[in-house]
Amino acid sequence: MEAFFVSAAVVAIAEIGDKTQLLALMLAARYRKPVPIILGILVATLANHALAAWAGAAAAGWLGAAAMRWIVGILFLAMAGWCLIPDKAGDGPQTARQAGAFLATLVAFFLVEIGDKTQIATVALAARFNSLIAVTAGTTVGMLLANVPVVLFGDAIAKRLPLNWVRAAAALLFLLLGLAAIFMPSAP
Repeated sequence: MEAFFVSAAVVAIAEIGDKTQLLALMLAARYRKPVPIILGILVATLANHALAAWAGAAAAGWLGAAAMRWIVGILFLAMAGWCLIPDKAGDGPQTARQAGAFLATLVAFFLVEIGDKTQIATVALAARFNSLIAVTAGTTVGMLLANVPVVLFGDAIAKRLPLNWVRAAAALLFLLLGLAAIFMPSAP
């Protein structure tokens, strides 16, 4: 359960102010259909993060525990810095004008997550915890925790959330995870 809860917390915090959250806000404003948008986020995240978790678990198997400890630690430290850089609304692909809310969300979220810090975090978490299902489920829940409220209440939340503080908290979390991965190796 540790893999699930850590994965959910890491992604939920890292996702705040991320370009996928901005995308969720734009899709919600455009389509005004929360259920298909939320389902699109769910399916896209499950697919994207399952692939990322598989890659992380495979890399851990190929490279061995000692090498992965350093790789995971360095990835988390890099993500700490990345969290401090705010995303802009124009980042990522634009959705097709004729696509429905579900299809537009599915395609856009899948593409926007490629190479995103939460996808890289999923790779690192799967390598660290060696639990593909728990990490994928956790990162997907984290993504939903961060994005569903935006789809439902986006405008009101955006005006009240101190994004600089949230980005700093996410950076601190990744910094601590990176240092823990490097200096406190855990047994699988």
